[in-house]
Amino acid sequence: MLTPAPVIRPAAENDLAALQKLARRTIDARYRSFLGDEAVDWFISSRASDDHIESHFQQGHVHCMEAEGNLVGLAILDGPTIDLMMIDVRCQRQGFGRVLLAHAEEMLFARYEELRLESFADNRTANAFYEACGWSVVGPLESDGPAKIELVRHRGVAAVS
Repeated sequence: MLTPAPVIRPAAENDLAALQKLARRTIDARYRSFLGDEAVDWFISSRASDDHIESHFQQGHVHCMEAEGNLVGLAILDGPTIDLMMIDVRCQRQGFGRVLLAHAEEMLFARYEELRLESFADNRTANAFYEACGWSVVGPLESDGPAKIELVRHRGVAAVS
């Protein structure tokens, strides 16, 4: 179990730059294996990652996770969709992802029967994580870029651990 327990809260104005940096660092370290260097370098240098987080931040959709005073993760919740969920590359494999996902599900299931998220088809690590947490792949999504899949989870369906 995580000690002390992480805190998940709506992102505050002074969190934005740190969350953008967390995302860039994690994308740089983890996405190259399935997107390739050129795509990752473009995504980071074009500010597409920063802009995506900022646009959702301005709409109040961004939540952050803190542990021991440090930001360790973020989730963007948009309607019944987990638009983005990311744990800092330096903090992965410590249980933060399960805690953040469970929190996002709890918040969204209070309002929706079915939740959805998209993932890169070749992001096998993330996809295996979501499936282990009770999410089901419903199929491929049309995409102009790298192949993506859609996953769903229904209220009341227990996760397989």
